[in-house]
Amino acid sequence: MFSQVVGQEDIRARLLDEAREGRLPHALLLAGPAGCGKLALAVSLAQYLLCRQPGADDACGTCPSCRLSLGFAHPDLHFVFPIVRYKNAESSVCDVYLDAWRERLQKGLYFSLEDWTADMKGTGQQPLIYAAEAAQISRKLALKPAMGGRKVMVVWLPERMNAECANKLLKLMEEPPAGTHFLLASDEPGGVLPTILSRAQRVDVKGVGREAMVEALRRIHPGQDAEGAARVAGGSFTAALASLDADRDKALFLDLFIMLMRLAYQRKIREMRKWSEQMADMGRARQADFLDYCQRMVRENFMYNFRQPELNHMTEQEEAFSRNFARFVGERNVIRIMEELEHAQRDIGQNVNPRFVFFDLALKMIVLLIQ
Repeated sequence: MFSQVVGQEDIRARLLDEAREGRLPHALLLAGPAGCGKLALAVSLAQYLLCRQPGADDACGTCPSCRLSLGFAHPDLHFVFPIVRYKNAESSVCDVYLDAWRERLQKGLYFSLEDWTADMKGTGQQPLIYAAEAAQISRKLALKPAMGGRKVMVVWLPERMNAECANKLLKLMEEPPAGTHFLLASDEPGGVLPTILSRAQRVDVKGVGREAMVEALRRIHPGQDAEGAARVAGGSFTAALASLDADRDKALFLDLFIMLMRLAYQRKIREMRKWSEQMADMGRARQADFLDYCQRMVRENFMYNFRQPELNHMTEQEEAFSRNFARFVGERNVIRIMEELEHAQRDIGQNVNPRFVFFDLALKMIVLLIQ
């Protein structure tokens, strides 16, 4: 519902006015930077369009249609979204991941492609909307509305759509079935098929305002530094949430860093392999964040050896480990350790198998710590 949208009051008012007055186009493209709430707006508008008793500012939330759409299970609410390849080309359709998608939406309407990829356990793959989805789209929209009202198809990140699928969607947008609405949410409208852009009314969505973001963050994460997170988020509510979540990640990252260094020092190859498998289960965004954290910890430990407290910026837990570990990071190996961490981060960014990346990194730490 629109109550879940953070800020964007002007866009919200415009969409509601057009929906109430029957002026809403059959195809709408919400375009703007990642994390600004395009998907939240699209889903909220879809729920409003399907509501049996819509109010002036939102869906009623209580009618049979609302109860279904709030669980993202309304038979006339369809979703198209990027997925990782499933078994073969013919089976790579969104419905395979529909349960996971609904679970993701139920957690909140603000998340990144990396978050969704992690939900699909799609390490090493780039999510796409495959050609096989074209037939699914045609089949779903050819059916009469199950509840006698409208049909709504929400397309998240249409720029990741296969050309064949995009052309099929274009044909449906040119001659849409009666009572059908297409709501597209795009981070990179320049990557959308130009003919689709020409068939959809574009609405540009700007970043979330600072005041609205701080208020929402305080409501979701009371007691945390909402103002600091909003300040560095650049208008992305998703990034602000990730910033607050990162504080919780630091404790996990410290444990994983300590485990890596201890296993490397003790040369426990079997346990290092298990550690690399644990790392591989994380999404690529968190893997990259962990490698960032490792580089910071290596720098901090190198500086710790100078015994100048003003040069260090560590938590109590980090410093407690560094008291004994810092002596293993010195002039002979600090550059090589940093290079290996940077290489690992580059490989993760290039979709190299993370099990290989982290196991190789762990093995190299054995030699580098001895130095």
